[in-house]
Amino acid sequence: MNGPTYQVLVTGANRGLGLEFVSQYASAGCQVIACCRDPLKATKLSALVASSAGKISMHALDVSDFSQIERLASELQGQAIDVLINNAGIYPRSSLGSIDYAEWHKAFLINSMAPMKIVECFVDHVAASRLRKIVTLSSKMGSIADNDSGGSALYRTSKSAVNMVMKNLAIELKSRGIAVGTLHPGWVKTDMGGANALINVQQSVAGMRSVIEQLSTANTGRFVAYDGQEIPW
Repeated sequence: MNGPTYQVLVTGANRGLGLEFVSQYASAGCQVIACCRDPLKATKLSALVASSAGKISMHALDVSDFSQIERLASELQGQAIDVLINNAGIYPRSSLGSIDYAEWHKAFLINSMAPMKIVECFVDHVAASRLRKIVTLSSKMGSIADNDSGGSALYRTSKSAVNMVMKNLAIELKSRGIAVGTLHPGWVKTDMGGANALINVQQSVAGMRSVIEQLSTANTGRFVAYDGQEIPW
């Protein structure tokens, strides 16, 4: 996926996996639309933008604010987006007996509903591109079949929900030539994953980029880990 003709949009691009997606795609010669909540605080992303020779543009986008999503889609009207990456997400921590229902609602808003809204607003941008790919970062913790430990109900359910969103979109958008993928990044050393995680962001993103490279309408609608292994729903 090399060459400046390819354009990639990444949400949650100010840190962790999102920042690494921006870095790797820009290094590969792609034009990158990097979205984050507060560009003034995104110091690492700002440094990448400054050193990218125009390959990266930074845009303010709080995915929980649907009017901002609509506004950015309007601002980028006419621009083709080859790869749309729904990366922004949160990991609310509550346990049985002390569930924070406001946080649960927020988790569904950001992790489940926002990816759908982003696709609704940017689907024409993707359809106008050469690659026509949409992916969302989910988690193995959203797999019902894989859940043998319980806990983390807020996060698990929000990721299970977005898995269904993406499966639906894979079916509904196939006729437009758009391929849709749901990705498990692995247990990654980020602010969310913690220091005990098994892989670093470079390994995770390199693996996911390889999966995205192989994504097509022939294999659309799968739930796949960064190493290419299929994850049970």
